[in-house]
Amino acid sequence: MHDFPDEPRVPEQQQGTAVMHLRFEDVSQTGRVMLDALPHGLGPTLWAKLIAASPIQGLMSAQGVIPILTHLIIEGGEGPIAAREPLQLRGLYQLAHTEDAAAEVNRLILAMWLTATARRSRTYGPPPPGAGEPIQVGRVFAEHVFTRPFAQAGARKVLRFESPDLPAVPPERYAWRSPEALMGLPEGAEPFDAEPIPDPIPVVFGLDHTDANQHVNSLVYPRLFAEAALRRLAAQGHDTAVLARRVEVAYRKPCFAGMRVRIVLRTFALGNALGALGAFVPDPPPGAAAAPEARATCFIRTLFER
Repeated sequence: MHDFPDEPRVPEQQQGTAVMHLRFEDVSQTGRVMLDALPHGLGPTLWAKLIAASPIQGLMSAQGVIPILTHLIIEGGEGPIAAREPLQLRGLYQLAHTEDAAAEVNRLILAMWLTATARRSRTYGPPPPGAGEPIQVGRVFAEHVFTRPFAQAGARKVLRFESPDLPAVPPERYAWRSPEALMGLPEGAEPFDAEPIPDPIPVVFGLDHTDANQHVNSLVYPRLFAEAALRRLAAQGHDTAVLARRVEVAYRKPCFAGMRVRIVLRTFALGNALGALGAFVPDPPPGAAAAPEARATCFIRTLFER
């Protein structure tokens, strides 16, 4: 799996803390926090507190320059904790740029890091060993690319900031990773499938899958992919009493309500963990051939542990 990016050193105004309360369904029966609960902490810790008070907010509101999520890594941590136990969040962000083969700036990046801790505890029953001690229950890395999503084609790319309070090009250079790289097996993985295979059940998106950004929410993809992976693993005879502990998603383009897509996936073992990698691809109408130009909307890898 790709390494979790190291946290950089950034000024205090780019660091923040917050407290987040969990829903009952955010904690598994083993007392570990569900992966899709963790990215919600980016809101109170970074977006509402730090970004809203930064020059980035001016770019978004006055210039229509928006940081669009392109890469997300979520890792689960220790447990157990009680569902009533609030998470203590610590986050930071950094502005950076990427360069092409000619060393020319080709993207401006907003990268975010989030770490969540809580007191060791249990929802029901006697306190666990070490009750009350702080433990890390998960962490998140989120990569965004600045763009003008509502501009005409050809005018959407952002290669410099037009703001007196920001450098035209952030000096930090960022290492870009191709979304397609997630389709490669992790080092040391033992594949169960020779190649990615389409899941027999198509995904049909409705308004229930969307958010205020007018497209399918970013956390819908890992949820649906985990379900497809568990179906495949069960069909192969593996025990599916496992919990997703790491997911990495590379977003290429959004999906919308009314779209029909197909998950293609490949399962594998990595040490004591079970895993799957794959992509969401447009699904042609019944009886129609897949369009040769159809490309994946996003790529994903997930690891499950007991």
